[in-house]
Amino acid sequence: MESINPATEELLKKFEPFSDEEVSQIIEKSHSAFIEWRRLTLTERKIFNIKLKEILEKRKEEIAKLITQEMGKPIKQARAEIEKCALALKYYFEKAETFLAPQLVETESKKSYVRFDPLGIVLAVMPWNFPFWQVFRCSAPSVIAGNSLILKHASNVSMCSLMIEELYKEAKFPDNIFKSILYEGDKTSVLMRNPLIKAGTLTGSEYAGMQIAIEAGSNLKKVVLELGGSDPFIVLDDCEVEKCAHWATRARCINNGQSCIAAKRFIVVESVYEQFKEAFTEEMKKVKVGDPLDEETEVGPLARKDLLEEVEGQVKKSVDQGAKVILGGERLKQKGYYFPPTILEDVEKGMTCCEQEIFAPVAPLIKVKDEKEAISFANSCRYGLGGSIWTRDLMKAEKMAGKLEVGTVFINGMVKSDPRLPFGGVKFSGFGRELSYFGIREFVNIKSVVVE
Repeated sequence: MESINPATEELLKKFEPFSDEEVSQIIEKSHSAFIEWRRLTLTERKIFNIKLKEILEKRKEEIAKLITQEMGKPIKQARAEIEKCALALKYYFEKAETFLAPQLVETESKKSYVRFDPLGIVLAVMPWNFPFWQVFRCSAPSVIAGNSLILKHASNVSMCSLMIEELYKEAKFPDNIFKSILYEGDKTSVLMRNPLIKAGTLTGSEYAGMQIAIEAGSNLKKVVLELGGSDPFIVLDDCEVEKCAHWATRARCINNGQSCIAAKRFIVVESVYEQFKEAFTEEMKKVKVGDPLDEETEVGPLARKDLLEEVEGQVKKSVDQGAKVILGGERLKQKGYYFPPTILEDVEKGMTCCEQEIFAPVAPLIKVKDEKEAISFANSCRYGLGGSIWTRDLMKAEKMAGKLEVGTVFINGMVKSDPRLPFGGVKFSGFGRELSYFGIREFVNIKSVVVE
């Protein structure tokens, strides 16, 4: 396992994967820790989370720099990621007692109520693109609810993975409540067979999600899967075009284009297509590509060499299928895994840039006749994570939102996650929800108690 700085191609550190026996021992210790952890009250568990939030805030600069060096995120966005992690911790230590309080139910019995008990070990298989946020958005609710958690992070962010465990230790969480394992990805799904692991959550590729789901299904265990997306950005004829183009650029280029909920298909009504294309192209030209440690950089490198090569192939195949490059389109000829902001037009259904998720700042433009065709094109994709609608007619937009086959719709705003709102998708974007009170209840035993 290697951590490589994607901006310089410098090897930062090498790691030896844990052996199967080491991982088995960690699972046993994590289960023992859970038995004691679940006995604490929510009020007692909350104290550890408050301390963890304080540590994150105190060490923000150090952690942000690590994120930037290990996966290439622009430094300003890396700081924002840590701030969001702290926000999630705060949200759950303030709300957990309310979300998990027993609920009285009126029945014919003397007393009936529902309680929410922890399950045990949750296996979290997390991706590299938000190496801290992806972890904390599942660990914050799961751990405060009384579970223990084992993190199997993406191999290229092993330094971030171990840093997160270090932070939990610094916050004085009991040993083995949160553990990071360095483990080969192709062996991870088999861990779901271990009887001490009670549930799993994965954010990543369809293939990885399917492997986890197969093992979880075979062993009757709960899983939450978030498997990426190809979010539609729908531009209607009555939108504010300049404002829309500004946000379209940010929605496509966030995290160097490597976000599941980045806008990835720009579906534009034909009456404003040329106007939007011109404004969008000008905005994309202004984006500063460069060293992610530079405060002014907006787009840094892609996270790995193989990912850069994959994007090159996807763009080339789309062009071979008839798409036209009007901006960018080729890797930058310099050190690092850089792919510039790119716009494709003459894009149609069935092309690679519409059918596959492109994890880079590549924007396919799709011209449609009207809002009805826009919805049809948006729903034609196998994914269903998020989407946005841009129009001055809010009533019309809310009706359209009900027709989009996605988990999140933003009207006149770029799609983003928020600890207060449930997050997840439908179709090949996965199932289950993270965040909000829906997220904290994914990994608890919803237990009915009846007193006669």
